[in-house]
Amino acid sequence: VHLVESGGGLVQPGGSLRLSCVGSGFSFTTSAMSWHRQVPGKEREWVAEIGSVIGVTNYADSVKGRFTITRDDGKNTVYPQMNSLKPEDTAVYYCRNIVTGSWGQGTQVTVSS
Repeated sequence: VHLVESGGGLVQPGGSLRLSCVGSGFSFTTSAMSWHRQVPGKEREWVAEIGSVIGVTNYADSVKGRFTITRDDGKNTVYPQMNSLKPEDTAVYYCRNIVTGSWGQGTQVTVSS
């Protein structure tokens, strides 16, 4: 199982970013996927998830209405679109295969003016 995140960077408050997570080594189409984030000194926080097949989504209250998670099974990729970003969204973002429990290496998102 291999997960690779990308798309992180520096963005101003109110801006947007779209992260990507490409999966390999497992059946992507039957795997529910999730995104989490972590800041130094704090526990990793669940952000959002998307189910397999019909792609039911769920979001943490802290990102609801601002983040949208989608998936493209043809590309084995899951995307969180992050809008209206706030400084408190600054973190390393990780994707996870819910079925296997595997994690990617993470991508840094920094929201700052």
